[in-house]
Amino acid sequence: MADFDRDQVYKTVPQKGFFGNPKGLFTLFFTEFWERFSYYGMRAILIYYMYYSVKDGGLGIDEKMASSIMAIYGSLVYMSGVIGGWIADRLLGTSRTVFYGGVLIMTGHIVLSLPAGATALFFSMGLIVIGTGLLKPNVSNIVGDLYSKTDNRRDAGFSIFYTGINAGAFLSPIIVDGVRLQAGFHAGFAVAAVGMFLGLVVFVLTKKKNLGQAGQYVLNPMSKEERVRFYKVASFSLVGIVVLGWIASTIGWLTINTFSFIVTILGVIIPIFYFYFMLRSPKITSDEKSRLYAYIPLFLAAVIFWAIQEQGTYVLSKFADQRTELSFFGYEFSPALFQSVNPLFIIALAPVFASIWIKLGDRQPTTLQKFSFGLVFAGLSFIVMMVPGLLFGTEGLVSPLWLVFSFLLVVIGELLLSPVGLSATTKLAPSAFSAQTMSLWFMTNATGQAVNAQIVKFYDRDTEVMYFGITGLVAVFFGLLLLVFSKKLQVLMKGIR
Repeated sequence: MADFDRDQVYKTVPQKGFFGNPKGLFTLFFTEFWERFSYYGMRAILIYYMYYSVKDGGLGIDEKMASSIMAIYGSLVYMSGVIGGWIADRLLGTSRTVFYGGVLIMTGHIVLSLPAGATALFFSMGLIVIGTGLLKPNVSNIVGDLYSKTDNRRDAGFSIFYTGINAGAFLSPIIVDGVRLQAGFHAGFAVAAVGMFLGLVVFVLTKKKNLGQAGQYVLNPMSKEERVRFYKVASFSLVGIVVLGWIASTIGWLTINTFSFIVTILGVIIPIFYFYFMLRSPKITSDEKSRLYAYIPLFLAAVIFWAIQEQGTYVLSKFADQRTELSFFGYEFSPALFQSVNPLFIIALAPVFASIWIKLGDRQPTTLQKFSFGLVFAGLSFIVMMVPGLLFGTEGLVSPLWLVFSFLLVVIGELLLSPVGLSATTKLAPSAFSAQTMSLWFMTNATGQAVNAQIVKFYDRDTEVMYFGITGLVAVFFGLLLLVFSKKLQVLMKGIR
């Protein structure tokens, strides 16, 4: 679809109605709110479900293996966004793709709520991986459709949208873990399924009135012949993968360690392939190619950022469970509640950042500068976690305030980088690869967690100080390096700030 047609789509969207933003932001805000409620509620208790003993309701998986599985799972969730973006661009359009993704996610949570052990765990993971890949990048892409490319409300709109994500992420660990404590892990997972159902209800009932034509079009549709060929190739490929996977697992070649290594390799190869494919495509203009080159260092910075941020769900979850005093001023709490700290800070600070960007207008820092500062804050959040081990050793329990402060620092980095990255992706994306470029943005998280699948194996009490220190310093170094080259990269963006 050409830029002219995209402008026509934008004109069908009611432009007032949700905190000064387009009315469609209401629909997407609450759809993503409930989807994130389901996802983060499940993730808040998932690692404990894996490594707690069977007598405590868990599966009794080795702790390091559980962390690696969490990283693999998170990586595949975001890696599948590449498929979701392609399906939206070539087959279904973003709106229909979002709906089908939500149905698969809900089904995955229902399966996980069944007391069927590791079989249900891995089957539900597969459903949620595919469903999130269909839904998440395409919801964000529809947000971009609500604004013209020159609309100054765009960054603020994405910040508000990001608040919706984190409102769901804040409430879900409290509710899901509360149910888990009363009725067990499977009841908690059932609550996550209800959350996704409510998200689907909001989307279906309000999209026609609020979204106009946003998300209804297919950007780069297949011809009839291409569709027939695609379905044949996809069917044979799926059958081949299933058969090979069954054979490899039967003879012992396909272990969790082997699979995690494959995911790590894919996390590196897929974005390289996508950048190469888009840069070689005759469907992008010279300006779009220049912007895509400028996008590469943003991609790499985001990979490093998410590699740190996502460890809050497994490495810091283990720290909360094993190294933290789970009481404060006489109030005792579950380690899963720390998963609400990060989104709570985002809810509190996102409006502040949004108002700052609106107030500064054209005087606000560039996208590259925001990325640089965001990466530095992410690094500092891990450097802080060195201190308890240096001061008190790694055998005893430490104050919960260390984790709270670490989450605060990474949230500041997240607000500088993540909503801005979503907005920058919609502005820098070539028109012919709009949804796929948004999927590439979510690949930053996939690649970061794919790398995590290997490095989290090095974390334990003995390596705690070195682990946090090295990881944090790497992030700070690359953040400062990006800042040094920001002016040169700005030229490549061809007017996009």
